[in-house]
Amino acid sequence: MTTTPEVIDLLIDARWIATVAPDAVLTNHAVAVDAGRILAVLPSGEAYARFAPGKHVSLPDHILIPGLINLHTHAAMALMRGLADDQPLMDWLQKHIWPAETAHMSAQFVYDGTRLACAEMLKGGITCFNDMYFFPDAAAAAASEAGMRAMLGIIALEFPTPYASDADDYLNKGLAVRETWLNDPLIGFCLAPHAPYTVADSTFDRILTLSEQMNLPVHCHIHETRQEIEDSLKQHNRRPLERLRQLGQLGPNFLGVHAVHLDEDELQLLAATGCSIAHCPTSNLKLASGFAPVARMRQLGINVGLGTDGAASNNRLDMFGEMRLASLLAKGLTGDASALPARDILRMATLNAANALGLGNEIGSISPGKSADLCAVDLGTLEMRPCFDPLSHLVNVAGRECVSHVWVAGKCCVDHKTLLNNDQKHLESAVALWQNGLEVRRRP
Repeated sequence: MTTTPEVIDLLIDARWIATVAPDAVLTNHAVAVDAGRILAVLPSGEAYARFAPGKHVSLPDHILIPGLINLHTHAAMALMRGLADDQPLMDWLQKHIWPAETAHMSAQFVYDGTRLACAEMLKGGITCFNDMYFFPDAAAAAASEAGMRAMLGIIALEFPTPYASDADDYLNKGLAVRETWLNDPLIGFCLAPHAPYTVADSTFDRILTLSEQMNLPVHCHIHETRQEIEDSLKQHNRRPLERLRQLGQLGPNFLGVHAVHLDEDELQLLAATGCSIAHCPTSNLKLASGFAPVARMRQLGINVGLGTDGAASNNRLDMFGEMRLASLLAKGLTGDASALPARDILRMATLNAANALGLGNEIGSISPGKSADLCAVDLGTLEMRPCFDPLSHLVNVAGRECVSHVWVAGKCCVDHKTLLNNDQKHLESAVALWQNGLEVRRRP
Protein backbone atom coordinates (compact mmCIF):
# COMPACT_ATOMS: atom_id res chain seq x y z
CA MET A 1 0.00 0.00 0.00
CA THR A 2 1.41 3.37 -1.07
CA THR A 3 1.21 6.21 1.42
CA THR A 4 0.42 9.63 -0.01
CA PRO A 5 3.13 12.14 0.90
CA GLU A 6 2.09 14.85 3.34
CA VAL A 7 1.81 18.27 1.75
CA ILE A 8 3.89 20.88 3.60
CA ASP A 9 5.15 24.38 2.89
CA LEU A 10 8.91 23.87 2.94
CA LEU A 11 11.58 21.17 3.12
CA ILE A 12 15.20 22.14 3.77
CA ASP A 13 17.86 19.47 3.52
CA ALA A 14 21.45 20.23 4.50
CA ARG A 15 24.77 18.48 4.80
CA TRP A 16 24.78 19.30 8.51
CA ILE A 17 22.07 20.44 10.93
CA ALA A 18 23.09 21.77 14.35
CA THR A 19 19.93 21.28 16.37
CA VAL A 20 21.33 22.80 19.64
CA ALA A 21 18.60 21.03 21.65
CA PRO A 22 19.02 18.16 21.63
CA ASP A 23 22.74 18.85 21.36
CA ALA A 24 23.59 17.16 18.06
CA VAL A 25 25.05 17.76 14.64
CA LEU A 26 23.08 15.67 12.16
CA THR A 27 24.47 14.72 8.75
CA ASN A 28 22.34 14.61 5.60
CA HIS A 29 19.12 15.42 7.40
CA ALA A 30 16.16 17.63 6.54
CA VAL A 31 13.85 20.03 8.34
CA ALA A 32 10.18 19.94 7.42
CA VAL A 33 8.34 23.25 7.90
CA ASP A 34 4.64 23.94 7.73
CA ALA A 35 2.62 26.99 8.78
CA GLY A 36 5.81 28.63 10.02
CA ARG A 37 6.73 25.86 12.44
CA ILE A 38 9.17 22.95 12.45
CA LEU A 39 7.19 19.80 11.79
CA ALA A 40 10.01 17.25 11.83
CA VAL A 41 13.79 16.77 11.68
CA LEU A 42 14.67 13.50 9.93
CA PRO A 43 17.08 11.84 7.48
CA SER A 44 16.80 13.35 4.02
CA GLY A 45 15.77 10.09 2.35
CA GLU A 46 12.89 9.64 4.76
CA ALA A 47 11.86 13.26 4.28
CA TYR A 48 11.62 12.88 0.50
CA ALA A 49 9.34 9.88 0.92
CA ARG A 50 7.17 11.36 3.66
CA PHE A 51 6.62 14.94 2.49
CA ALA A 52 5.49 16.80 -0.61
CA PRO A 53 6.84 20.31 -0.05
CA GLY A 54 5.61 23.40 -1.81
CA LYS A 55 9.25 24.50 -1.84
CA HIS A 56 12.39 22.39 -1.50
CA VAL A 57 15.75 24.01 -0.61
CA SER A 58 18.84 21.82 -0.93
CA LEU A 59 21.99 22.91 0.91
CA PRO A 60 24.69 20.34 0.04
CA ASP A 61 27.65 22.27 1.51
CA HIS A 62 25.90 24.08 4.36
CA ILE A 63 25.28 23.86 8.06
CA LEU A 64 21.75 24.76 9.10
CA ILE A 65 21.55 26.37 12.55
CA PRO A 66 18.85 28.07 14.60
CA GLY A 67 18.53 31.74 13.77
CA LEU A 68 21.03 33.77 15.77
CA ILE A 69 19.66 35.96 18.57
CA ASN A 70 21.24 39.32 19.30
CA LEU A 71 20.58 39.53 23.04
CA HIS A 72 21.43 43.20 23.44
CA THR A 73 21.49 46.05 20.97
CA HIS A 74 20.33 49.60 20.33
CA ALA A 75 19.26 49.01 16.74
CA ALA A 76 18.55 52.58 15.61
CA MET A 77 22.06 53.62 16.62
CA ALA A 78 23.18 52.03 13.35
CA LEU A 79 22.76 55.59 12.04
CA MET A 80 25.56 56.66 14.43
CA ARG A 81 28.03 53.97 13.38
CA GLY A 82 31.52 55.46 13.77
CA LEU A 83 30.21 58.83 14.94
CA ALA A 84 32.51 59.03 17.99
CA ASP A 85 35.10 56.28 18.02
CA ASP A 86 37.96 55.73 20.48
CA GLN A 87 36.26 57.31 23.48
CA PRO A 88 35.74 55.95 27.01
CA LEU A 89 32.13 55.10 27.80
CA MET A 90 31.03 58.14 29.77
CA ASP A 91 32.77 60.62 27.46
CA TRP A 92 31.30 58.78 24.49
CA LEU A 93 27.81 59.02 26.00
CA GLN A 94 27.85 62.46 27.58
CA LYS A 95 29.89 64.40 25.00
CA HIS A 96 28.86 62.74 21.76
CA ILE A 97 25.96 60.27 21.76
CA TRP A 98 23.48 61.99 24.07
CA PRO A 99 23.96 65.41 22.39
CA ALA A 100 23.49 63.82 18.95
CA GLU A 101 20.33 62.09 20.16
CA THR A 102 19.00 65.34 21.62
CA ALA A 103 19.51 67.05 18.27
CA HIS A 104 18.19 64.32 15.97
CA MET A 105 16.03 61.88 17.92
CA SER A 106 12.59 61.27 16.43
CA ALA A 107 10.30 58.45 15.43
CA GLN A 108 11.62 58.76 11.88
CA PHE A 109 15.22 58.47 13.09
CA VAL A 110 14.38 55.26 14.96
CA TYR A 111 12.41 53.84 12.05
CA ASP A 112 15.16 54.43 9.52
CA GLY A 113 17.94 53.37 11.89
CA THR A 114 16.13 50.17 12.80
CA ARG A 115 15.48 49.38 9.14
CA LEU A 116 19.21 49.72 8.52
CA ALA A 117 20.01 47.50 11.52
CA CYS A 118 17.48 44.85 10.50
CA ALA A 119 18.97 44.65 7.02
CA GLU A 120 22.46 44.17 8.45
CA MET A 121 21.36 41.65 11.06
CA LEU A 122 19.24 39.51 8.75
CA LYS A 123 22.05 39.27 6.18
CA GLY A 124 24.26 38.07 9.05
CA GLY A 125 21.91 35.30 10.15
CA ILE A 126 20.28 37.14 13.06
CA THR A 127 16.56 36.39 13.22
CA CYS A 128 15.73 38.02 16.57
CA PHE A 129 17.10 41.06 18.42
CA ASN A 130 16.54 42.40 21.91
CA ASP A 131 16.44 46.18 21.67
CA MET A 132 16.75 49.04 24.13
CA TYR A 133 15.94 52.39 22.58
CA PHE A 134 13.43 55.19 22.20
CA PHE A 135 10.24 55.26 20.08
CA PRO A 136 9.65 51.49 20.23
CA ASP A 137 6.58 51.81 18.00
CA ALA A 138 8.83 52.99 15.15
CA ALA A 139 11.26 50.15 15.85
CA ALA A 140 8.40 47.65 15.84
CA ALA A 141 7.19 48.93 12.48
CA ALA A 142 10.67 48.62 10.97
CA ALA A 143 11.21 45.10 12.32
CA SER A 144 7.76 44.00 11.21
CA GLU A 145 8.32 45.25 7.67
CA ALA A 146 11.61 43.35 7.53
CA GLY A 147 9.88 40.19 8.76
CA MET A 148 12.21 40.02 11.75
CA ARG A 149 11.51 38.93 15.31
CA ALA A 150 12.15 41.62 17.93
CA MET A 151 11.94 42.10 21.67
CA LEU A 152 11.63 45.83 22.24
CA GLY A 153 12.54 47.69 25.37
CA ILE A 154 10.02 49.70 27.37
CA ILE A 155 12.84 52.03 28.32
CA ALA A 156 13.05 54.04 31.54
CA LEU A 157 15.31 56.99 32.41
CA GLU A 158 14.98 59.82 34.88
CA PHE A 159 15.99 62.63 32.51
CA PRO A 160 14.04 64.00 29.53
CA THR A 161 14.75 63.22 25.88
CA PRO A 162 12.83 64.05 22.71
CA TYR A 163 10.88 60.83 23.38
CA ALA A 164 9.65 61.35 26.95
CA SER A 165 9.86 63.74 29.89
CA ASP A 166 10.46 61.50 32.92
CA ALA A 167 10.49 57.85 34.00
CA ASP A 168 6.73 57.54 34.29
CA ASP A 169 6.28 59.07 30.85
CA TYR A 170 8.76 56.59 29.34
CA LEU A 171 7.02 53.64 30.95
CA ASN A 172 3.52 54.79 30.10
CA LYS A 173 4.40 55.38 26.46
CA GLY A 174 6.15 52.03 26.20
CA LEU A 175 3.26 50.16 27.76
CA ALA A 176 0.87 51.80 25.31
CA VAL A 177 3.04 50.66 22.41
CA ARG A 178 3.04 47.14 23.82
CA GLU A 179 -0.76 47.14 23.79
CA THR A 180 -0.75 48.16 20.13
CA TRP A 181 1.52 45.23 19.14
CA LEU A 182 0.19 42.69 21.64
CA ASN A 183 -1.15 40.29 19.02
CA ASP A 184 1.82 40.37 16.67
CA PRO A 185 3.59 36.98 16.86
CA LEU A 186 7.02 38.43 16.03
CA ILE A 187 7.02 41.51 18.28
CA GLY A 188 7.51 41.21 22.03
CA PHE A 189 8.58 43.54 24.83
CA CYS A 190 10.93 43.80 27.79
CA LEU A 191 11.01 46.36 30.55
CA ALA A 192 14.25 48.26 30.00
CA PRO A 193 15.53 50.45 32.84
CA HIS A 194 18.66 51.85 31.22
CA ALA A 195 21.10 51.36 34.10
CA PRO A 196 21.29 51.78 37.88
CA TYR A 197 23.04 55.14 37.43
CA THR A 198 20.17 56.56 35.34
CA VAL A 199 17.18 55.05 37.18
CA ALA A 200 15.82 55.91 40.63
CA ASP A 201 14.70 53.47 43.31
CA SER A 202 11.07 54.45 42.88
CA THR A 203 11.24 53.65 39.16
CA PHE A 204 12.81 50.27 39.84
CA ASP A 205 9.93 49.61 42.28
CA ARG A 206 7.39 50.28 39.55
CA ILE A 207 9.33 48.14 37.07
CA LEU A 208 9.34 45.23 39.52
CA THR A 209 5.58 45.48 39.90
CA LEU A 210 5.03 45.62 36.14
CA SER A 211 7.38 42.71 35.54
CA GLU A 212 5.52 40.55 38.04
CA GLN A 213 2.08 41.57 36.78
CA MET A 214 2.86 41.08 33.08
CA ASN A 215 5.61 38.43 33.32
CA LEU A 216 7.97 40.65 31.32
CA PRO A 217 11.77 40.30 31.34
CA VAL A 218 13.79 43.20 32.75
CA HIS A 219 16.70 44.25 30.53
CA CYS A 220 19.28 46.53 32.23
CA HIS A 221 22.95 47.53 31.88
CA ILE A 222 24.96 46.53 34.96
CA HIS A 223 28.58 46.82 36.10
CA GLU A 224 29.84 47.93 32.70
CA THR A 225 32.63 50.18 34.03
CA ARG A 226 34.59 50.66 37.24
CA GLN A 227 33.43 54.29 37.33
CA GLU A 228 29.81 53.15 37.49
CA ILE A 229 30.61 51.11 40.61
CA GLU A 230 32.62 53.89 42.25
CA ASP A 231 29.83 56.40 41.64
CA SER A 232 27.26 54.01 43.12
CA LEU A 233 29.37 53.56 46.25
CA LYS A 234 29.50 57.33 46.67
CA GLN A 235 25.82 57.94 45.98
CA HIS A 236 24.17 54.83 47.45
CA ASN A 237 26.89 53.41 49.70
CA ARG A 238 26.66 50.09 47.89
CA ARG A 239 27.58 48.54 44.56
CA PRO A 240 24.93 48.60 41.80
CA LEU A 241 24.18 44.88 41.89
CA GLU A 242 23.68 44.95 45.65
CA ARG A 243 21.34 47.91 45.23
CA LEU A 244 19.33 45.95 42.66
CA ARG A 245 19.23 42.96 45.01
CA GLN A 246 17.84 45.08 47.81
CA LEU A 247 15.24 46.47 45.42
CA GLY A 248 14.10 42.93 44.55
CA GLN A 249 15.14 43.13 40.91
CA LEU A 250 17.27 40.01 40.66
CA GLY A 251 15.62 36.80 39.53
CA PRO A 252 14.93 34.61 36.48
CA ASN A 253 13.27 37.53 34.65
CA PHE A 254 16.35 39.76 35.02
CA LEU A 255 18.78 40.15 32.11
CA GLY A 256 21.94 42.05 33.01
CA VAL A 257 23.96 43.53 30.17
CA HIS A 258 27.79 43.63 30.12
CA ALA A 259 28.43 42.51 33.72
CA VAL A 260 32.13 43.19 33.31
CA HIS A 261 33.22 44.08 36.84
CA LEU A 262 31.92 41.41 39.19
CA ASP A 263 33.53 39.92 42.27
CA GLU A 264 33.02 36.30 43.31
CA ASP A 265 30.17 37.13 45.70
CA GLU A 266 28.32 38.92 42.91
CA LEU A 267 28.81 36.01 40.54
CA GLN A 268 27.43 33.67 43.19
CA LEU A 269 24.48 36.04 43.66
CA LEU A 270 23.66 36.04 39.95
CA ALA A 271 23.79 32.25 39.92
CA ALA A 272 21.67 31.86 43.05
CA THR A 273 18.96 34.22 41.80
CA GLY A 274 18.78 32.73 38.29
CA CYS A 275 19.65 35.91 36.40
CA SER A 276 20.80 35.90 32.79
CA ILE A 277 23.66 37.90 31.29
CA ALA A 278 24.08 39.45 27.84
CA HIS A 279 27.79 39.30 27.02
CA CYS A 280 28.92 41.96 24.51
CA PRO A 281 32.65 41.30 24.05
CA THR A 282 33.38 43.65 21.14
CA SER A 283 31.69 46.65 22.74
CA ASN A 284 33.39 45.91 26.06
CA LEU A 285 36.77 46.00 24.34
CA LYS A 286 36.09 48.97 22.08
CA LEU A 287 34.97 51.17 24.98
CA ALA A 288 37.83 49.80 27.11
CA SER A 289 35.33 48.64 29.71
CA GLY A 290 37.17 45.40 30.46
CA PHE A 291 36.75 41.65 30.29
CA ALA A 292 33.60 39.97 31.57
CA PRO A 293 34.30 36.73 33.53
CA VAL A 294 32.15 34.64 31.24
CA ALA A 295 33.95 31.33 31.73
CA ARG A 296 33.38 31.62 35.48
CA MET A 297 29.73 32.53 34.90
CA ARG A 298 29.25 29.38 32.88
CA GLN A 299 31.00 27.28 35.56
CA LEU A 300 28.45 28.60 38.04
CA GLY A 301 25.55 27.77 35.75
CA ILE A 302 24.63 31.37 34.92
CA ASN A 303 22.70 31.62 31.66
CA VAL A 304 24.82 33.73 29.29
CA GLY A 305 23.87 34.88 25.80
CA LEU A 306 25.65 37.09 23.29
CA GLY A 307 24.88 40.58 22.06
CA THR A 308 26.50 43.12 19.79
CA ASP A 309 25.47 46.28 21.66
CA GLY A 310 24.71 49.15 19.28
CA ALA A 311 26.58 49.81 16.04
CA ALA A 312 27.80 53.11 17.52
CA SER A 313 29.99 51.22 19.98
CA ASN A 314 30.89 48.01 18.11
CA ASN A 315 30.70 49.03 15.09
CA ARG A 316 29.08 45.92 13.56
CA LEU A 317 25.87 44.05 14.29
CA ASP A 318 27.73 40.83 13.63
CA MET A 319 27.05 37.79 15.78
CA PHE A 320 29.71 35.71 14.03
CA GLY A 321 32.27 38.21 15.25
CA GLU A 322 30.85 38.06 18.76
CA MET A 323 30.91 34.25 18.79
CA ARG A 324 34.54 34.01 17.78
CA LEU A 325 35.71 36.83 20.05
CA ALA A 326 33.82 35.45 23.06
CA SER A 327 35.45 32.06 22.60
CA LEU A 328 38.95 33.48 22.17
CA LEU A 329 38.66 35.85 25.13
CA ALA A 330 37.53 33.06 27.44
CA LYS A 331 40.49 30.92 26.44
CA GLY A 332 43.00 33.75 26.75
CA LEU A 333 41.73 35.04 30.09
CA THR A 334 41.52 31.65 31.77
CA GLY A 335 44.59 30.03 30.22
CA ASP A 336 42.31 27.12 29.36
CA ALA A 337 42.14 26.27 25.66
CA SER A 338 39.01 24.19 26.28
CA ALA A 339 37.01 27.14 27.68
CA LEU A 340 33.82 28.00 25.74
CA PRO A 341 34.14 25.56 22.82
CA ALA A 342 32.17 26.10 19.64
CA ARG A 343 29.23 24.00 20.84
CA ASP A 344 28.80 26.20 23.92
CA ILE A 345 29.24 29.40 21.93
CA LEU A 346 26.51 28.45 19.44
CA ARG A 347 24.18 27.70 22.34
CA MET A 348 24.94 31.13 23.84
CA ALA A 349 24.04 32.75 20.51
CA THR A 350 20.77 30.82 20.21
CA LEU A 351 19.01 28.87 22.96
CA ASN A 352 20.63 30.62 25.94
CA ALA A 353 19.54 33.96 24.52
CA ALA A 354 16.05 32.64 23.84
CA ASN A 355 15.77 31.42 27.43
CA ALA A 356 16.91 34.82 28.73
CA LEU A 357 14.02 36.43 26.84
CA GLY A 358 11.43 33.88 27.92
CA LEU A 359 11.29 32.55 24.35
CA GLY A 360 13.00 29.21 24.87
CA ASN A 361 9.84 27.28 24.01
CA GLU A 362 9.47 29.19 20.75
CA ILE A 363 12.95 29.68 19.24
CA GLY A 364 16.63 28.92 19.84
CA SER A 365 16.85 25.32 18.63
CA ILE A 366 15.82 23.23 15.64
CA SER A 367 13.16 21.23 17.41
CA PRO A 368 9.73 20.01 16.25
CA GLY A 369 7.01 22.37 17.36
CA LYS A 370 9.19 25.46 17.48
CA SER A 371 9.06 28.39 15.10
CA ALA A 372 11.13 27.87 11.97
CA ASP A 373 13.70 30.59 12.65
CA LEU A 374 16.66 29.20 10.71
CA CYS A 375 19.99 30.24 9.23
CA ALA A 376 22.02 28.43 6.55
CA VAL A 377 25.79 28.96 6.47
CA ASP A 378 27.83 27.92 3.44
CA LEU A 379 30.93 25.95 4.45
CA GLY A 380 31.71 24.75 0.92
CA THR A 381 33.90 27.55 -0.43
CA LEU A 382 37.62 27.10 -0.95
CA GLU A 383 38.60 29.13 2.10
CA MET A 384 36.47 26.81 4.24
CA ARG A 385 38.23 23.63 3.18
CA PRO A 386 38.97 21.14 4.60
CA CYS A 387 36.18 20.93 7.16
CA PHE A 388 36.74 18.34 9.88
CA ASP A 389 34.30 19.84 12.42
CA PRO A 390 31.43 21.99 11.11
CA LEU A 391 30.72 23.57 14.50
CA SER A 392 34.34 24.62 14.88
CA HIS A 393 34.23 26.04 11.37
CA LEU A 394 31.04 27.92 12.17
CA VAL A 395 32.72 29.79 15.05
CA ASN A 396 36.37 29.90 14.04
CA VAL A 397 36.33 30.14 10.24
CA ALA A 398 32.97 31.32 8.92
CA GLY A 399 31.77 34.93 8.93
CA ARG A 400 28.47 36.62 8.30
CA GLU A 401 29.33 36.76 4.59
CA CYS A 402 28.86 32.96 4.55
CA VAL A 403 25.16 33.22 5.42
CA SER A 404 23.17 32.17 2.36
CA HIS A 405 19.56 31.78 3.60
CA VAL A 406 17.56 33.03 6.56
CA TRP A 407 14.01 32.15 7.55
CA VAL A 408 11.87 33.72 10.29
CA ALA A 409 8.76 31.76 11.23
CA GLY A 410 9.19 29.79 8.02
CA LYS A 411 9.26 32.87 5.80
CA CYS A 412 12.40 33.42 3.74
CA CYS A 413 14.05 36.76 4.49
CA VAL A 414 17.44 36.12 2.83
CA ASP A 415 17.63 33.97 -0.29
CA HIS A 416 21.05 33.13 -1.78
CA LYS A 417 22.52 36.11 0.13
CA THR A 418 19.86 38.46 -1.25
CA LEU A 419 17.82 40.38 1.29
CA LEU A 420 14.09 40.20 0.60
CA ASN A 421 11.37 42.63 1.73
CA ASN A 422 13.74 45.59 1.54
CA ASP A 423 13.68 48.69 -0.62
CA GLN A 424 17.44 49.17 -0.64
CA LYS A 425 17.49 52.37 -2.70
CA HIS A 426 14.98 54.08 -0.45
CA LEU A 427 16.87 52.95 2.64
CA GLU A 428 20.19 54.16 1.22
CA SER A 429 18.66 57.57 0.51
CA ALA A 430 17.27 57.86 4.04
CA VAL A 431 20.62 56.89 5.58
CA ALA A 432 22.45 59.46 3.44
CA LEU A 433 20.14 62.22 4.67
CA TRP A 434 20.73 61.28 8.31
CA GLN A 435 24.47 61.13 7.73
CA ASN A 436 24.46 64.65 6.32
CA GLY A 437 22.62 65.96 9.38
CA LEU A 438 24.85 64.16 11.85
CA GLU A 439 28.02 65.29 10.07
CA VAL A 440 26.96 68.92 10.24
CA ARG A 441 26.56 68.60 14.00
CA ARG A 442 29.93 66.94 14.66
CA ARG A 443 31.97 69.50 12.73
CA PRO A 444 33.88 71.90 15.04
